[in-house]
Amino acid sequence: MSITTALQLATQKLSLTSDSPRLDAELLMAYALGMERSDMLLRREDLNPPPPFAELVKKRASHEPIAYIIGKQDFWDLSLKVTPDVLIPRPDSETIIGWVSEIYSDNPPHNILDVGTGSGALLLASLSVFRDAIGVGIDNSGAAISIACENAEANAMADRCVFTIGDWTQPDWVNKIKSKFDLIVCNPPYIADDEKLMDDVALFEPKQALYAGNDGLCDYQILIPDLHKLLTNEGYIFLEIGNSQARAVAEIACEYSYEVQIKQDLAGLDRVLMLSRC
Repeated sequence: MSITTALQLATQKLSLTSDSPRLDAELLMAYALGMERSDMLLRREDLNPPPPFAELVKKRASHEPIAYIIGKQDFWDLSLKVTPDVLIPRPDSETIIGWVSEIYSDNPPHNILDVGTGSGALLLASLSVFRDAIGVGIDNSGAAISIACENAEANAMADRCVFTIGDWTQPDWVNKIKSKFDLIVCNPPYIADDEKLMDDVALFEPKQALYAGNDGLCDYQILIPDLHKLLTNEGYIFLEIGNSQARAVAEIACEYSYEVQIKQDLAGLDRVLMLSRC
């Protein structure tokens, strides 16, 4: 069987479970061949489908995310290792990085904190924008911290950041962080416990990084009162939110005397709150 035929058959099979079946098939074929997708497409007439390809397609057909199958995900200008121990970084979260780039264009941050860092995506993308900055990423998962460290090393930023265990559900978590930061970024869990998610997410991504109580607000209620203790006087906090949560999270922030601004993602949905001291 030729690669062209194999891709056609895989696309048909994946069309039942994927919104991008052809792209998925091509990414899996390239991964099975151990080459970049562009190279695979250029050489597909000269290559044969490798035996692992059929099993990879079977995994994707069972809703396993492409990023977990191939073990990586592009985010901003980085390629990041991902496993089921961390959320898959999404384009929606790049809204934070784009906004940060605008806000700090004339006065770049020196010290950045990423709360709930997962793969390290937000911190490492921020460090790629602000080349003279350093940063700290915290997460309550040791497995996530290990992955973030690998990503820092792979993207030549290991000398500019530290990843460490931190659990904001513990009363003294703030006191264990000895610095203050002029930029804090955070993508906390914000899914309500009874919300229905796509199988790709619900069956495979880490639940502790998704769900946040009956209304999805539990982590904001913990974080917002504490984060000001870690923020410099001129600093900003950027929080990712669910697209229907802007008002509720803004109300929590206003209770603690923050000024609040809202940013939409590329789909025009509320996605990020920026908090600053009044």
